[in-house]
Amino acid sequence: MNAKVMKRGICLLIVAVFLLTAVPVISANDADLAPLKQASKAFSSVAKKAAPAVVFIKVEKTIGTGGAVPFGNSDPFGFFNDRQPREYHQMGQGSGFIISKDGYILTNNHVVGDADTITVKLSDGRQFKARRIGGDEKSDVAVIKIDGNNLPMLPLGNSDELEVGEWVIAIGNPFGLAETLTFGIVSAKGRNTVGINDYEDFIQTDAAINPGNSGGPLINLEGQAVGINSAIFSSTGGSVGIGFAIPINMARSIKDQLLRDGKVTRGQLGVIIGELTPELADYFGTSNLKGVLVSEVMKGSPAERAGLEAGDIILKINNLEVEGIGQLRNTIAMITPGTKVELLIYRNGKEKPVTVSIAELSDTIVQTSASEAGASELPSKLGLTVEDLTVETRRYYGLQPGEGVVVSNVAPESRAFEAGIRQGTMIISVNRQKVGSVQEFGKALKASVETGKVLLLIRDQRYTRFVVLPLE
Repeated sequence: MNAKVMKRGICLLIVAVFLLTAVPVISANDADLAPLKQASKAFSSVAKKAAPAVVFIKVEKTIGTGGAVPFGNSDPFGFFNDRQPREYHQMGQGSGFIISKDGYILTNNHVVGDADTITVKLSDGRQFKARRIGGDEKSDVAVIKIDGNNLPMLPLGNSDELEVGEWVIAIGNPFGLAETLTFGIVSAKGRNTVGINDYEDFIQTDAAINPGNSGGPLINLEGQAVGINSAIFSSTGGSVGIGFAIPINMARSIKDQLLRDGKVTRGQLGVIIGELTPELADYFGTSNLKGVLVSEVMKGSPAERAGLEAGDIILKINNLEVEGIGQLRNTIAMITPGTKVELLIYRNGKEKPVTVSIAELSDTIVQTSASEAGASELPSKLGLTVEDLTVETRRYYGLQPGEGVVVSNVAPESRAFEAGIRQGTMIISVNRQKVGSVQEFGKALKASVETGKVLLLIRDQRYTRFVVLPLE
């Protein structure tokens, strides 16, 4: 037999065997596929209804600065005395979603910030100039407004009813790619120690969230917004399956205050609290590890007037069990000042009810606890060094004087390197404190001695993003 003919016959035999073995897979029973098809149609139906209300947000800020001078502030020859001020444009982008037919939009405060110009683009191509109604930096919620009638809107759900394991959908504009949809599950609830916002109660999800998704909605299968996608925990800058969304119930409360009062007012109890560890519980004579321990009562505070003392354990607030520091802090903060609440405390082996009238939280109350020695070691632990910005660098990046420092070196295999920080990356804030010099950078790191992690707001190329770096 001709070798060429034999080779062709062997090839045909192999193809025939492959087709025979593949037939059962290809001809899968329609009944087996029905649940998958039904689930697919459910996701598609939710997306079609929700997507028109999700918007692309572009922001622009004009920054004025003088021209660069080769001799700094000293110009010995007088060549540059007539230099003219210049303007530079700082730009950013993100997502949002319409919550009323007349054009109110929820988004992240870090998306719109103090922008001079906010442009909103709808999925049908229409563009609007938006105005900022208000924003709350501590929760990272903002409200903007476009002028329109009968606009597509997204109904708000109840994030308290959201269950761990429940399917959710994220819609936004990651990397500027409009109307991108991803889905996943609720991985956890009540994440209040992430270190991104002052007030946190995050929904954690594995639905892919990337730069540009910030401000977009997290949606349940009823087509309701249950959260605002805000941040990711990532060593690469992209999604690794750990995303965080602000619960819509918290966002709704912030939104209502911004619309009604133009600002957010929070309540305070007037205590410094700590976690109740097994050792502390044993010392104070209780086997109950729920609740928080009062370590200090502020003078003149509602807690002092109500008779609370250091060493008290707060077990309940208005019959709601206290699970931890973050939960109690968030609960108190959202209570209207002047409201009376019932606390159940544990003191000297007995439970005792206490009535407290909540006061308004004052921004002047600042507490710090860190050592200079501990803070000085942090840059080396992170694996990076920073330098002050030159006039030319500030001008190039559109930064104002006193805004930001630049990374001058990053150690390979360090925590900073793993997070995508490179030489030339701008660091805008540290632990939510704006930094404009190496000295301010060092001072802002002090809070990390106690928390064991550093929150950086960095800018590289087109994007500004938060990065959390552990110190352990």
